[in-house]
Amino acid sequence: MNDAKGPHLTKALVLAGGFGTRMNELTKDIPKPMLPLLGKPILEYTIDLCRKYGITDIGMSIHYHGDKIKEYFGDGSRFGVRIVYLEEDIPLGTGGVLRLHKSWFDRTFLMCNSDELKDINLKAMHEQHVKTKALGTIALTSVSDPSQYGVVAMDGTKILRFVEKPKKEEAPSHFINAGLYILEPSVTGMLPEGFCMVEKDLFPTLATQGRLYGFKFKGQWFDTGTPERYKTAEKWEGFKETA
Repeated sequence: MNDAKGPHLTKALVLAGGFGTRMNELTKDIPKPMLPLLGKPILEYTIDLCRKYGITDIGMSIHYHGDKIKEYFGDGSRFGVRIVYLEEDIPLGTGGVLRLHKSWFDRTFLMCNSDELKDINLKAMHEQHVKTKALGTIALTSVSDPSQYGVVAMDGTKILRFVEKPKKEEAPSHFINAGLYILEPSVTGMLPEGFCMVEKDLFPTLATQGRLYGFKFKGQWFDTGTPERYKTAEKWEGFKETA
């Protein structure tokens, strides 16, 4: 396993505090990351990915039904990791939690959503991040129809700008944000106080500075963020093979 571990990437923030409003009745009494998939919560697959690459210090951002996440994962020892819970009294967005708990982000760290099934070579992604001297690197996956997503315009691996839901024929690329990032701790000081989003309040700024890069990958990526996509994930043979 040593060859799979990124030597300096040991800390991760997993975003698990959302309300899951698009899931309708499925998340009435349970947080979306705890929905079961092939015998274990969706969130556990993200923990598995982190552990695979030697990332064992995990900050878990929780809010909605956060007690159920804490009850299942505890301090993380049962899963081979150490978990601290970064709780929000009110939702602060993907950027607000970084600002509120910025002292915890004392080294290069991974940040990712908790409702996607993904298989990304984090070692290779971290190596590119270091090589380019990026402040932020976004994992990018390719989709056949980018008109339903925010699409990146790029020069090589450098991200120039974002284009939100372009017409298919006008899209600058077919690459979209896969919900997983490598960030430097200094970016926490670039965010405003209170509610903010890294997607809107940080990434465009980093792109303007020429310090934002994209890591293109072809591995598994599956969004379970709607009832339809969740049901598809349950039936997807490709996922069953890697679960």
